[in-house]
Amino acid sequence: MTKQQSITEDLQQLQIEVTVQNCCLDSPEVKQQDTSNLIAVETWETWFQCWLEDLQDDLPLAFGYELSLRLTSDAEIQVLNAQYRQQDKPTDVLAFAALENNFPLPIEMRSHLPLYLGDIVISVDTAARQANQQQHTLQVELAWLAVHGLLHLLGWDHPDDDSLNQMLTQQTNLLNKVNIAVNL
Repeated sequence: MTKQQSITEDLQQLQIEVTVQNCCLDSPEVKQQDTSNLIAVETWETWFQCWLEDLQDDLPLAFGYELSLRLTSDAEIQVLNAQYRQQDKPTDVLAFAALENNFPLPIEMRSHLPLYLGDIVISVDTAARQANQQQHTLQVELAWLAVHGLLHLLGWDHPDDDSLNQMLTQQTNLLNKVNIAVNL
């Protein structure tokens, strides 16, 4: 058996490590929402596992994958948006892809170490407002933004209407895989 075959077999038992930081429970926007069933870490892990399994064709071959998800406030995301995108205003989601550097790992490392995909940062303040506007729950909006950020980590982008529509379709498909229905 070659190392490549070994890695391929390991992918059938895809290992995902998701670090979730919830830094927004004191936010005024969040306090107006029903936070009794905010998304549990285990649920995030299950969702990302499902999404990454479905997106295997977009993933570099690796033993496993890591990413972080930070749920934060408008104030914090505005600082990040100004610093990294030169837009001094809050936004809903930012994705900081670790793979943008196109730095391939040797096959020996890919077969034993998880590949770090990057960081997703979501403003729960903005997500709460958008959930109200879209007339769905905060949980649905957070999932929508998380899968959008994940696609950005994997190189998806939407510089024009056609690519935006493709990305939105992929987001909807991925959310359906975890039994979340979204109407566009």
